[in-house]
Amino acid sequence: MIKIIFINILRRVRFAPSPTGPLHIGGLRTALFNYLFAKKTEGSFILRIEDTDKKREVAGAEKYIVDALNWCGIVPDEGPETKSPFGPYRQSERSHLYNKEIKKLVAAGHAYYAFDSEEELASYRNECEKKGETFIYNYSNRLSLKNSLSLSSGEVADLLEEGEKHVVRFLAPKDKTVKTIDLIRGESNINSSLLDDKILMKADGTPTYHFANVVDDHLMKITHVIRGEEWLPSLALHFLLYEAFGWKKPSFAHLPLILNPNGKGKLSKRSGEKGGFPVFPIKWEGEVKLEGFKEHGVLPSGLVNYLATLGWSPKEGSEVLSLEELTEMFQLKSVVSAGANFDFEKLNWYNHKHIQDVSNEYLVDELQNLNISAQKTNKERLTEAVGMVKERANTVLELWGLLEYLFFEPRKYDDKSLKKIKKDGLDKICSEIISLCHSLEKPDSLIENLKLWGDENGIGAGQIMMTTRAVLVGGLSGIDLQKIVSFIGLASVSQRTKVFVEKHI
Repeated sequence: MIKIIFINILRRVRFAPSPTGPLHIGGLRTALFNYLFAKKTEGSFILRIEDTDKKREVAGAEKYIVDALNWCGIVPDEGPETKSPFGPYRQSERSHLYNKEIKKLVAAGHAYYAFDSEEELASYRNECEKKGETFIYNYSNRLSLKNSLSLSSGEVADLLEEGEKHVVRFLAPKDKTVKTIDLIRGESNINSSLLDDKILMKADGTPTYHFANVVDDHLMKITHVIRGEEWLPSLALHFLLYEAFGWKKPSFAHLPLILNPNGKGKLSKRSGEKGGFPVFPIKWEGEVKLEGFKEHGVLPSGLVNYLATLGWSPKEGSEVLSLEELTEMFQLKSVVSAGANFDFEKLNWYNHKHIQDVSNEYLVDELQNLNISAQKTNKERLTEAVGMVKERANTVLELWGLLEYLFFEPRKYDDKSLKKIKKDGLDKICSEIISLCHSLEKPDSLIENLKLWGDENGIGAGQIMMTTRAVLVGGLSGIDLQKIVSFIGLASVSQRTKVFVEKHI
């Protein structure tokens, strides 16, 4: 359904991913920081799909991006399904705009047609390599190459009329100091002679990233470009493009990298596999299926909270925060330039805290989405059980392992636990458990009665408690023993004890 919106032009930011596969966690962090900045300044957060490279486009990737953002609560104000004066929001639907602007740039003398074939350019590169040099298409050789600067206007007109294959290149100025400003990294200067004449329009008529994103940002009235560090080397070119058009530049901020846990290199899928964690927010159902943090039992609120700390820190003393609280505190000027190591254990810590803050009903819904056995369990009883164990869980998936014994008798018994309880009196304890289960009306006093019996028969309370727990749970872990008994009931306690006796006594 297309939504019609009112435009806020005070602060406008965009997240502009390419639909070439699942959204990486680094991209999600970029979207989050854009969202936080927009909401903090009462501005607009825009989703723009940069899909001009059709060769690399992957089916389903755009939907995945939208679903991942929605799962995290990072919902765009404008996007592909929005009707507004600034649309459309897919670059593949904006060709008429790029064609119009490239003609302006060529007419103004800031861009030119280049007719060099791929074979000719490869030959030039080989010649340079033989001399130990690097081929750069710029002021040093452009007049000796096949383009509209070296050819006569008549020759250019003829080639264009004949449909000669060509690209449009930017005319990078010679020996000009380009002063760039980044809100995170400050000012820097670069000599334009070091730049090449970048291709703005490819031979197939599609724009390159550099050209399309500058045009789109201007036409969509983007005030702040908040993007990844990998685009920092392109900043000088983008500044020159804005100047060539005579357009006001947006403010730029380049976010630090999210690094592998060891701090070496950008966080990669391989590193995640090695560390036992994903690098995508939700499951990817592509040719190769990939699980996301959602499938690992991470709550969106926990993931968002942790991601916000990678490159930025809320005020001192604030750690466990909702998306709304993060928005209130966010300061773009406080983002640092240094890369941040991804720490899965720290993410689990945040997730543990958020598990405590959400309702048991919400956790049950999440658990049943992830676990088949949980789906087959009575929802009301499962909700009660989740409330009993959630303080021990770091992920939603862990909940089932922490409460499974409340619904099913042990399939096996921990060897170390068996060694601790296999002492004189084990058979007597088991017999007394079964006897009390038949004589008591309610389970609430079973443990107290067992302790009293132990006092009378010279068996310590510790031994009784360990034995009862191992019999009911299969080991010595778990919640308060009386709570277990009260939840499963006397009939189940008796049945589990009988099964244990058959196997181990």
